[in-house]
Amino acid sequence: MDGLIPVRKPSGCTSHDVVARLRRILGQKKIGHFGTLDPLAAGLLLIAAGKATRLFPFYGKRDKSYEGRIRFGFATDTYDAEGQPTGEASDRFPTVDEARSAMAAMVGDLRQKPPAFSAKKVRGQPMYAYARRRESVASAEVPVTVTAFEIRSYAPPFLDFRVDCSSGTYVRSLAHDLGTVLGCGGHLAALERTRIGEFSLDGAFALETIQALTERGEPDGFLIPMEALLPELPGFSLTPEGALRIKDGRPLEPEHIADPAATGPEPGITVRLLGPDGTLLALARPAPPPSLLAPFLVFA
Repeated sequence: MDGLIPVRKPSGCTSHDVVARLRRILGQKKIGHFGTLDPLAAGLLLIAAGKATRLFPFYGKRDKSYEGRIRFGFATDTYDAEGQPTGEASDRFPTVDEARSAMAAMVGDLRQKPPAFSAKKVRGQPMYAYARRRESVASAEVPVTVTAFEIRSYAPPFLDFRVDCSSGTYVRSLAHDLGTVLGCGGHLAALERTRIGEFSLDGAFALETIQALTERGEPDGFLIPMEALLPELPGFSLTPEGALRIKDGRPLEPEHIADPAATGPEPGITVRLLGPDGTLLALARPAPPPSLLAPFLVFA
């Protein structure tokens, strides 16, 4: 089974828990995810099966959207509701205009420090391992981009929000930093991921649905096949001889392309190479003449 599975992750389990359960449901070991969700968070988890696990460079860094809730009044050591308060609770809450102004100032290119309780690795260990041992460890700020950070509703001490951001953005840190800027403290109380690139939560499947479809022998009900992936990349159909060359990773010349009028892509452009039956065989880039295309990621 090769392709992507958009999964609706419930709150209360880890992303690894979802992967482990899918391995049991599908009877397949080669399964991974393209972007983790904290146990507290729910929503869209993009799962890769089989050969699709090799597409992390293309799907693992896509922009994401979330909806969530911030609880003003106190910060926590994990920056979310699972942590311990780090100070006295405040009963002074910002006005909606103050909150909106502070959130607007957090839109753009930012330098963000990962939470102490995060999977970010420092000296070969995740930061949460140091935090659990009460050891202080310095971590470098990482560049992230927030394209939208907006209020959905506000009833102090709770603020419901939506955010669009780059891959690698810690929404927990946004909640913590917002509480700090507003002077009242704050932490993430709930979070749901609603989008990864072109994939939305509306098109995701619960684990129970995936299991039922698998038991009925209907994986097409939830699996996005390899041929449907990366539709934004130009596709080149190959002749039977060209398809055979792909298996050895050899460059392709013009006569190996099924369309005799096809010309090579612009420099730096990645293309899909399709077999005579439409199967996705490889990804390729332009090659120096007399070759036309050079495969760099072969699935056949």
